[in-house]
Amino acid sequence: MKRLLIILQDLGGGGAEKMMVRLAGALTDAGNDVTLLMLTDTGVNSACIDPRVKRVELHSARSSRAVPALARFLRQNRFDALLAALTHVNVVAIAAATLSGTLARLHVSERNAFSHDKHVNPALAVRTAYLLAPLLYRLIPNPVICVSRGVAQDLVDTTITRAQDVTIADNPVLDNDFRDKAPGRPNHRWLLKKTTPVIVAVGRLARQKGFDVLIDAFARLADPDVRLIIFGEGALRTELFEQAVALGVADRFDLPGYTSDPLAEVAAADCFVLSSRFEGSPNALVEAMSTGTPVVSTHCPYGPQEILDNGAIAPLVAVDDPDALAQAITVELTLPRDANRQARIDAAARFISARAAKTYLDALAGLSS
Repeated sequence: MKRLLIILQDLGGGGAEKMMVRLAGALTDAGNDVTLLMLTDTGVNSACIDPRVKRVELHSARSSRAVPALARFLRQNRFDALLAALTHVNVVAIAAATLSGTLARLHVSERNAFSHDKHVNPALAVRTAYLLAPLLYRLIPNPVICVSRGVAQDLVDTTITRAQDVTIADNPVLDNDFRDKAPGRPNHRWLLKKTTPVIVAVGRLARQKGFDVLIDAFARLADPDVRLIIFGEGALRTELFEQAVALGVADRFDLPGYTSDPLAEVAAADCFVLSSRFEGSPNALVEAMSTGTPVVSTHCPYGPQEILDNGAIAPLVAVDDPDALAQAITVELTLPRDANRQARIDAAARFISARAAKTYLDALAGLSS
């Protein structure tokens, strides 16, 4: 049994936090003693933590101020391996591990397209972290764990990070027995009593997710009865709703907020759409595929191309092209719902928790052996 520590900012509703919670459970299933440490506070994903996983909260006002407290914790508690997630947390963890003499056991991970993600948050501390991270990645003893080949290559191509400074491990998106589980009951009224085709998307209401393009594409569909639901929270809620009003589709469009069971909603839909401008390895796309529901995705950097086998599993369309997106959605709504269903499910199976746990244990200095 190995003692493992996963370091996060908090347990908010983001994909990285969700995946680290799932990874903690999968690593525990593999026979390890796992602790989740939050630099600041808890969050919505705390409800999903495996009861066998230990929890520590440092209650720092900001991640950047957590270095002393984290260094003390690392000195007082010996772990066989440490894993940090997200760029600004990685920088904090590197500083604390250096101060505590535990740098040799630290592994950091990149969850998104670095060259794109660095422009998202304008906060000075975050921008500073993105400036420092590539230099630190060259100096630390263990390679950066990336969630896809695209994320790894982007880090190498756009920073001073070298090929030997990166490695790859898949996200633990799905339960090991996902094929045997029937989907839950959807909560949305349009999916509970479906009278017309329904398109579903899931994600933060942020520019990265391209929901403005999806709404534009939705308005261009020839069928006036199709409905669109986007599950998620974020700063663009009002802007997206106003766009739907301006395009005359507000009566067929809904922003119901965060859903605790996206698989149930997607499984009942007629099509799932990933409209992102960039990603790392889109978990929502994998989850949608696992239900067998038809999917359409943008050919965004990075992840969809790998997950969808260059478009062999499901359509890939250009980023920021509402016409192409509308055409692809129309085709999927026209085809029999079960067309290529098994191929979607089989492709999603790569991301089961047990397999992901092994790839992470291998990345954590060969701890799976």
